[in-house]
Amino acid sequence: MSADMSADMSADMSADIRAGFRAALQAARRHTAQAGAETVLDQLLRGSWRDVLPALLRETGGMDMVDGDSGQRAVPDPTLFGAPGLALARSLRAVPVRLDGEPGRLRLAMADPWDDATLRRAAQAMGRRVPPIAATAAQLDGWLGSVPSASSDASSSISAVGNSTGGALPEGPVVAFVDQALRRAYEVGASDIHFECDRHGVTVRLRRDGVLTPHERMEGARQAEEAISRIKVLAQLDITERRLPQDGRFRIALGGGELDLRVSIIPSVFGEDAVLRLLDKAQLRDPADQVSLDLLGFDASGAAMIRELAGLPHGMLLVTGPTGSGKTTTVYAALSEVNNGIEKIITIEDPVEYELAGVLQVPVNERKGLTFAKGLRSILRHDPDRILVGEIRDAETAEIAVQSALTGHQVLTTVHANSVFDVTGRFKHFDLDMFGFMAALNGVIVQRLVRCLCPHCVADRPATAREQQWFAEMGLPRAETMPRPVGCEHCGGTGYKGRRVIAEVHTIDDGFRDLVTTGAPVSALREHVYRKGVRTLSQLGADMVSRRESSAEEIKRVVGW
Repeated sequence: MSADMSADMSADMSADIRAGFRAALQAARRHTAQAGAETVLDQLLRGSWRDVLPALLRETGGMDMVDGDSGQRAVPDPTLFGAPGLALARSLRAVPVRLDGEPGRLRLAMADPWDDATLRRAAQAMGRRVPPIAATAAQLDGWLGSVPSASSDASSSISAVGNSTGGALPEGPVVAFVDQALRRAYEVGASDIHFECDRHGVTVRLRRDGVLTPHERMEGARQAEEAISRIKVLAQLDITERRLPQDGRFRIALGGGELDLRVSIIPSVFGEDAVLRLLDKAQLRDPADQVSLDLLGFDASGAAMIRELAGLPHGMLLVTGPTGSGKTTTVYAALSEVNNGIEKIITIEDPVEYELAGVLQVPVNERKGLTFAKGLRSILRHDPDRILVGEIRDAETAEIAVQSALTGHQVLTTVHANSVFDVTGRFKHFDLDMFGFMAALNGVIVQRLVRCLCPHCVADRPATAREQQWFAEMGLPRAETMPRPVGCEHCGGTGYKGRRVIAEVHTIDDGFRDLVTTGAPVSALREHVYRKGVRTLSQLGADMVSRRESSAEEIKRVVGW
C-alpha cells in the first residue's frame, strides 16, 4: 500500500471506526496478557479494518507494525539484550530488530508494544529506550525459535518422582516456565534457582559459580503466584498457606537420572519467593567419579596436610567457611581419600548431598524427630570408625561430636565461621568445656571458593595504587597491570569459568590449645598460628591474581583485602 493511499484512507476514517478500533485494541491487549499465544497484532489483523490497519495503528495507537506499509524488513538481534540474550527475549516476547531501510536505527518488536513494564525491562537490559513496534506471533516465533524442547524429556512437563497427579500432567505457560527453569539450571550446572516475585511478575535467577545471573521473567502478578503454587505442588506443600515460610523437597527425572531439589518458600510484600537447591546425589555414586582434594584445586602442601589430618585414628577435623564455600564437598573429598574399605564410615547429613560408595549415609528428618544429635547418638551404637556430621548447629550436637572424637572415633564435620579464631568463639558460645574441645580438635580448614578467569577472554588493565599496596603487603613484586574479566561465548559473557578452592589448613598443636584454654586474646592466637608459616587466604588470593587465574575484584569480593 502506498503512502498516498494510506493518507487518503486515514482522512476518510470516521470517528466510529476509530472508536471501534480503540475498543478492539484494548480487548486484544487483555487477551494477549491472559492467554499469551497470540500477539495484539494477530488479533487486530482479523478485524474488518485489515486493509487500513497500518494507518489506524499509527493514528490511533501511535504505533508502527513490522513489515507494515513501508516495505521495510526487520532483522532480529537478541544479543542487544546482553548476557540474558535469547532467554530474556523469549520471556518478554520482545526482540530488538534493525530495519533494513534505516541502518543504525533500532526497534523493539513486541507482542504487546503498549506494555510499559516490558518496555522498562527491555530498556534496562539494553541500557537505553528503543521505540516499540508491533509484531505477529509467527514473526516472533520465527526469530526466537520455539522454547527449548528438542530433547525427548523436554516435550513433556516435569513431575515429581513418586508424586501421583491422579490424571494428565498439567500444562500451560506457567508450568512450562517453571519446568524450563529447572531444566536450564540442570544444564548449566547451577546450584540454586531463585524465583523472585515483584508487583508485576516473577523473575528467575540462577546461582552459577557462586553468583546470581538472570535467566527468565514472566509478567503478571497472577502468573507469579501460579509459578510459586506450581513449586509447592511439586514439593507437596500447602498451596493455601501464604503467610508462613515452608520447606520441602522433591525429586524429578532429568538428564537420564534423578535430581533432588530442596525447596524454601518465604513470604514477601509481593506474595512469596522460592529458592530451590539442586542436589545431584548420583554425581559421586560411581567410585571412578569420586571427588579428590587435587580435583578441588588444593595446592600440594595443603592437600597433603588435609590427608594427614583425615587419616588420624581419632579426633576432630573441622571445615569452616561461609555458606556456599564448598565445605561439604571438601569433607566428602577427605572422606573419599581415606575410604579404604576396611573401616565402617557413617554420615549424618541434612540433606544427603552426594551418594558415596561404601558409606552408610543417614539423612536428618526433623519432622520425624531425627535430629543431628539423636542420629549421632544412634550412630555411636553402630560400631563406626569414622563419622561425618554434616554440620554442627547446636550445643547438643557439638557436645556429642566432641565426646565421639575423645572416645576413639575420627569425626569430620563443618561449622559456619569465617576463621580459625571464630571457630573457638562458636564453640564457646555453645557453652562447651573448652579443654575437652581443644583436646579433641586435630585441625581446622578455613576455605573459600574463588571464580577463575576465563582463559579465552582474559585481558589486562592498569593496577590501582591500592592493588599495588596489597601486592606489596602480600610480599609480591610490584604489578603495573591486573587481569580483568571480559566475557565471551566460552564463559557465557561473564568473564569467569569454573571455581577453585583456596584454604588455610591449620594443625592444632599444644601451644594453640594452651592459648585458647587460658583465654588468650585473638591477637595472640593470630600471631601463634601464622608464625608457623600458614599462608592467609589473602596471600593465596594474591597468588592467584599474579598467576592470572583470578581477578583482584573477585578476591576482594570473596576474601577481602
